[in-house]
Amino acid sequence: MATTRTPAIAAALDAPSSSVRRYSGEHQSHAHDHAQILYALQGRMELELNGHASYVDAACGMLIPAGAAHGYLAQPGTRVQVIDVPAGPGLDRGRRFAVPTALRAPALALHPISAAAQLALVLEAPGLLQRRALDLAWLTQQVQAALHADWPTARLAALCHLSVQQFHARFVELTGRPPQAWLRGLRLDAAQQQLAQGQLLETTALRCGYRSASALAYALRRERGVGARSLRAVTP
Repeated sequence: MATTRTPAIAAALDAPSSSVRRYSGEHQSHAHDHAQILYALQGRMELELNGHASYVDAACGMLIPAGAAHGYLAQPGTRVQVIDVPAGPGLDRGRRFAVPTALRAPALALHPISAAAQLALVLEAPGLLQRRALDLAWLTQQVQAALHADWPTARLAALCHLSVQQFHARFVELTGRPPQAWLRGLRLDAAQQQLAQGQLLETTALRCGYRSASALAYALRRERGVGARSLRAVTP
């Protein structure tokens, strides 16, 4: 695939510039006359960097040096933080890095910081070896399609072709919480929605993976601080 360059953007770049961009589909290989830092705020983007496959997500970012050929493939709705940076120390080699907590979507929404400050955090972030990607959107779809089923961590790991230890570590790195806490959240989200639509507590419990109506009612009180009866009173 031919590589295109984008010098017009780089010509006016004399300081770090940060923006959130939406990506979808495939983009041909191209190169910039400035360095570029990428990591995902939502979703995941597959990358090809100088002929080598890689990706970025909420936990793993990529520094692309000036002149490096790169293309991407992204699912609809992928949101990526892009930092365009003039040439400088530490920016002449491509590297993967662990996205600092302060740069992730929840933190940036509460405490926005300048592009220069974002760059400083990236340059201080530890590097990461290439690791197997975890498609959280796909995994969520698989679980939501069968919430009534048993979903031990071993089964989730097997779906992602990872060992239990690898899956757990990667999942926590990506989402900030253990897999079973995430699973409880999916089940309770679905239960609250179904109860608000007038579904019976017993039926909802079984559909969402709880063994009884009382088990679901207890989980709602403990995790969400709400009662099943009050939820059923809500009009959709």
